[in-house]
Amino acid sequence: MEKLNEKLPFLSKEIIDEFKQYATVKDFSKGTQILREEQYVKVLPIVLKGVVKVFSNFGEKELLLYYIEASQSCVMTFSAAMSNSPSRIFATTEENAKILLLPTKNISGWLKRFPEFNQLFYNQYDLRYTELLSTIQYILVDKIDVRLYKYLEQKATVTHQEYLKTTHSQIATELGTAREVISRALKKLELQEKIIQNTHGIKIYP
Repeated sequence: MEKLNEKLPFLSKEIIDEFKQYATVKDFSKGTQILREEQYVKVLPIVLKGVVKVFSNFGEKELLLYYIEASQSCVMTFSAAMSNSPSRIFATTEENAKILLLPTKNISGWLKRFPEFNQLFYNQYDLRYTELLSTIQYILVDKIDVRLYKYLEQKATVTHQEYLKTTHSQIATELGTAREVISRALKKLELQEKIIQNTHGIKIYP
């Protein structure tokens, strides 16, 4: 907790002191589900280290909505907490993560007392709104190979990995399509010399 000032430099010392008194910091290993769909939210996460991916179910398919990186929070979780309604999303760690967990019973008071805490969520709403519009465009307009390449670019950016260690099935799940479709699209990108596939994973050509 002693390094919260460094992890969240945009927040004042006063609210950081409140976090130290009432919140907790927890380490999560890669692949840990930290929020389930229909679960009532008791703590609000702010990622301090690592990456969390947020999904929603559409029928029998899952769709990746966005990533939460260091110094960011989840607006869908914030919305569920403020309305005391069950979560409409689920979230899983993309890699090992350290997360600040804020008790929801304190959120309203902090929002009233600390303007920069409000600004954090205004900024997050703006960011996620833009990302969700992009996701809708990918689904409605872009062909699967274009969607896939943009997905790989984003994943490489947030994880800082040269080679993405993932499976065709996992990509298919996150893009809401079939594994065979992803395999064909990856082969097409490979033939176009946009990516490399080998035993190390998938790498985007520089």
